[in-house]
Amino acid sequence: MKDETPFLRLRSVSKRFGGVQALKDIDWEVRPGEVHCLVGENGCGKSTLIKTVAGVHPPTTGDIEIEGRSVLPLDPAKAKALGIQVIFQDLSLFPNLTVAENIAIEDSLGPALKPISRRHMRDVARKVLKRLDFEIDLDALVADLPVAERQITAIARGLAAEARLIFMDEPTASLTRAEVDRLLAIVARLQADGIAVVFVSHRLDEVVEIAERVTVVRDGSKVGTWPVAEVDQRRIANLMTGLDIETGVVARDMSGAEPLLEVDRLSRRGEFADVSFTLRKGEVLGIVGLLGSGRTELALTLFGMNRSEGGQIRLEGRELDLRSNRDAVNAGIAYVSEDRLSLGVVLPQSIEDNIVLAVMKRLTTGFGLIPTARRKELAAEWVRRLAVKIPGLDRPVQTLSGGNQQRVVLAKWLATHPKVLILDSPTVGVDIKNKQGIYEVVAELAREGVGVILISDEVMEAFATCDRVLQMRAGRIVGEVVPGTISEHEMEERIYA
Repeated sequence: MKDETPFLRLRSVSKRFGGVQALKDIDWEVRPGEVHCLVGENGCGKSTLIKTVAGVHPPTTGDIEIEGRSVLPLDPAKAKALGIQVIFQDLSLFPNLTVAENIAIEDSLGPALKPISRRHMRDVARKVLKRLDFEIDLDALVADLPVAERQITAIARGLAAEARLIFMDEPTASLTRAEVDRLLAIVARLQADGIAVVFVSHRLDEVVEIAERVTVVRDGSKVGTWPVAEVDQRRIANLMTGLDIETGVVARDMSGAEPLLEVDRLSRRGEFADVSFTLRKGEVLGIVGLLGSGRTELALTLFGMNRSEGGQIRLEGRELDLRSNRDAVNAGIAYVSEDRLSLGVVLPQSIEDNIVLAVMKRLTTGFGLIPTARRKELAAEWVRRLAVKIPGLDRPVQTLSGGNQQRVVLAKWLATHPKVLILDSPTVGVDIKNKQGIYEVVAELAREGVGVILISDEVMEAFATCDRVLQMRAGRIVGEVVPGTISEHEMEERIYA
């Protein structure tokens, strides 16, 4: 493979947006049939690099070659014709169309008008999903799918077109470990067919597992490219951030702390049953389990989004009757959703508007008005406390990196001064340094006496942040462990057994 002409080669590619130098003299290549991982912190230039290769952003200087020939000027249509397909992190799906329509939509587009064959679209979608070894209802609207199935639909759409190089930008961010394993197997099959895959991921264990080579980007420059056998997770994290980031067990014995949230035999038909646990004041309680184990459904019920059909919820000894999320907020419960793009923030609105969204009533004067100064003061306080990197409070949330978007979501709910904070996969799509920052926020909240429930797909994350970890399977609590009393590997074996 080393002697082959690279399928893709960038020569001294730079990209400037006004006064911002997004890419600086990038020399980079991807070989035919290679699995190549591209890593770096949010905002380092990875997405700009991908969009430049995809023809979205023309390079300011430099050249792009496909199989040794310059292809500039490049636009998205030309890039696709050359065999370049991109599955972007935001998925770019049509929520009002079906799974089949989303997967096969490019097959039905073209310069000439032609009739749409629903049967043909279904056949295309069925074949691609079979290739992925994944089943989704072809007639389901994408808007009704859970996050994981939307991600699979986006991947299937990318594979439906003839591709020789596929960029997968955070394809596993919303997947469970079992689904990740299935995707990695698919990538291996694509490689066997001679299709190159550039895999962008913040999950460094995946990078080490799947890649032949890894390229690290930092501050718009290429730090270097290494055979994956020459670097481990800690080395990659150091190259990405310039820091030595340590993770370890932080579990504390909280058995003597005052009970805060007590859940007794809580049930909801078809989702979970007989769930009982106690969250103590200042405790970080983890919940792990496969997709469909009932974790998120339990969280939504604790937040009043869904009504329980049996059992009790008590907060500080007082039984709660949660008929809506407003009841939960008033009681002192906050919830950060796993899907921040759809449920956590209003992307086109400003950072300030998003932060004050859940406390508008508290800011209102007796005349029904909200003083501008009070809004700005509150938003600025939480931006400072959570170290959110922003160009200004008036900027849309969609202009921020994933890690800073997540901090805005946290700021919105922390502004309500919750007694219980439920975090559902809070670091999905967040780079390693920002993950560390979120873990520090969780630890600080616990020290202040907030009870935290942290739902995670990553055992390492749960062990690095939680005092206790509950395991859910098929809607029931089937185990409880204290991090450190068993290894992460042993815990993973229990989950995937």
